[in-house]
Amino acid sequence: MSAPAQAAGRRQARGRRVILWRHGQTAWNVERRFQGTTDVPLTETGIAQARRAARLLASLQPDAIVASDLSRAADTAAELAALTGLTVGHDEALRETYAGVWQGLTHEEIVDRYGEEYTAWKRGEPVRRGGGELETEVAERAAPVVLRHAEKLPEDGTLVVVSHGGTIRTTIGRLLGLEAHSWESLGGLSNCCWSVLGEGARGWRLLEHNAGTLPEPVLGDDD
Repeated sequence: MSAPAQAAGRRQARGRRVILWRHGQTAWNVERRFQGTTDVPLTETGIAQARRAARLLASLQPDAIVASDLSRAADTAAELAALTGLTVGHDEALRETYAGVWQGLTHEEIVDRYGEEYTAWKRGEPVRRGGGELETEVAERAAPVVLRHAEKLPEDGTLVVVSHGGTIRTTIGRLLGLEAHSWESLGGLSNCCWSVLGEGARGWRLLEHNAGTLPEPVLGDDD
């Protein structure tokens, strides 16, 4: 191989990637009802979303898949496993935030009954929503799972993590080294959309957020 070709190959090396993929739609999503650790199944729409997204993500040739053991995440992951032939590892540490008495309530009911608690959480204060977990506690259980599986990847490998919106946000915040009070600045994920973290010289970088199409390379001065 010529020197220019070798240099081009080095430039194309992208390092490890972690794709954090939110599960498909559930009936409680449609009703804006807080799910938390309640095991709510996918709707028919959610299954269709998972199948569409799986076809896209399969083209990235992932090396490993790990998922929350709650059925909405596990069934989403199964669609990708069916296309790739990979075995899904399930880990309860990737479950959504446990939110105590908030679970099963609609957004309007939470604001009406627990308005001060909700407002404090939105301000970035450490709040045990419904008497449940702190966001930092969710990150402390989920982020190590992601890192452990990422460490097993080949040099340019790709890990797909199938989890839940709140857990993904806190995990991204922790892996990027952001202060917990600023995690809310990361917008939410739509059903069956994903975020992509890439391994950089100074740690993990957020490459894509709330994406529903395949990642495009960054061309220009900021790659």
